[in-house]
Amino acid sequence: MAEFLTRLQALPDTLGATPVLAIGLTLGAFFAGNWLFARMGRPVWLPPVVLAACLLSGVIAVLAVDYQSYHQGAGWLTVLLGPATVALGIPLYQQMHHIRAMWRPILVTLPIAATLAAVYAVVIGWALGATPEVLASLAPKSVTAPIAIGITEQLGGSVPLMMGGLLITGVVATLFVDLLARLLPVNDERILGFALGLNGHAIGTARAFEISHAAGAFASLGMSLTGVFTALILPLVFRI
Repeated sequence: MAEFLTRLQALPDTLGATPVLAIGLTLGAFFAGNWLFARMGRPVWLPPVVLAACLLSGVIAVLAVDYQSYHQGAGWLTVLLGPATVALGIPLYQQMHHIRAMWRPILVTLPIAATLAAVYAVVIGWALGATPEVLASLAPKSVTAPIAIGITEQLGGSVPLMMGGLLITGVVATLFVDLLARLLPVNDERILGFALGLNGHAIGTARAFEISHAAGAFASLGMSLTGVFTALILPLVFRI
């Protein structure tokens, strides 16, 4: 019995040396966050990713899991961000006839909106005395995570800080797009989806798919084009 208890106490350290604990905690928090989100009536202001992040942070703190060990173990899941983003090409293909019909407004809107999304964050940070590292971390805050990580590393920013800005941006953008759509009002699902993807990246895209497949396709388009445009322009602007 004593030997069994000793092995049980050593179990967290044993699992911590492998990716099993980090992956298990992350997936458990993800499913728990989605369950809570559904039970709460799917509120726009509190997406499941925020619930999952809060739950995961609490569990890591209670279990006293070393963050570096967790981060290294969860890196296996981070690899899946790229394929998940590429898979959004399926709804894009399904809605291609709608996208062709709106290529002119898309072509005009995208550069302006993507540029403003990066510029206002950098200008506010600069006015408040932020360091170059912080500015480089804030600039790609409206870009989907796989692309934003590469941009941040290229600019010399902090990836953890950028991920925090990414989360806040997604939640706030989704909330304000929903509020503005009711106030203006905007009923075109294509416009709503494009605005959600362009400003709210993956969080906004998930919200768009809750509206309709058409909104989700345009959100995927906005998110993808914003990522490509920002990845091409932002490093050049920072060098200048």
